[in-house]
Amino acid sequence: MTNPAISIKQVYFTYDQRPTLIDVNLTINDRDSVCVVGPNGGGKTTLMKLIIGLLTPNSGTIRIFDRKPEDAYKSISYVPQYAQYDSKFPISVQEVVLMGRLGSSFTGRYTKEDREIAYESLKNVDMASLAKRPFSALSGGQRQRILIARALASQGRIIILDEPTANIDKESEDHLFEILGRLNTTMTILMVTHDVGFASKFFKRIACVNREVVMHPTSELTGDLIKDMYGGDIHMIRHDHCCSPEGHSNG
Repeated sequence: MTNPAISIKQVYFTYDQRPTLIDVNLTINDRDSVCVVGPNGGGKTTLMKLIIGLLTPNSGTIRIFDRKPEDAYKSISYVPQYAQYDSKFPISVQEVVLMGRLGSSFTGRYTKEDREIAYESLKNVDMASLAKRPFSALSGGQRQRILIARALASQGRIIILDEPTANIDKESEDHLFEILGRLNTTMTILMVTHDVGFASKFFKRIACVNREVVMHPTSELTGDLIKDMYGGDIHMIRHDHCCSPEGHSNG
């Protein structure tokens, strides 16, 4: 058996003496696809930072393919939440994607291999034809795909996306999930979102984060939110306690 892509055991994390994550146990297998949901302040961002290695747990263990996060950073491709940028900054699509190759060479210069990898990354998101176009000239959905290409250029085995469907239209969202479906044949996908109306179409499991983390299988969706995480009834995931002979699992 291969090692899990992500293994988290009995992790506690406290911020300013306030418990942010409590007894987190989570296992994500290679080529799994997991949607991470939960209320604001519930610990989603903290969990991602722990996995990436930007934070260290107060106790417990985190392993990425059986290595500590700080030793496995090259295994993770990260797509941050869309942020404002200077639209006047003269940078091309290709140059944005090449940023994913920073640190790959001792010379500090992009090599022929770096450029080939960047081009293949653009092809993977159906954007190779726009390589020379200014990044600022793209639509929101196109920019999101370029940021995914930049992450792919780092050649990780896990891709983590933070709210990738924010500020994009329905057509762009559909295209995004077509791309993620292809990537999932070779990569583990972990995505943070507030909108999980599409979860059953793509994700195998949902991780509900609200200090504790509980995994659920995706099932037929009948609403737009995982309402048990926001103080209401639940229609987005199964809470029938029949997911396994033991009921729900935290891992």
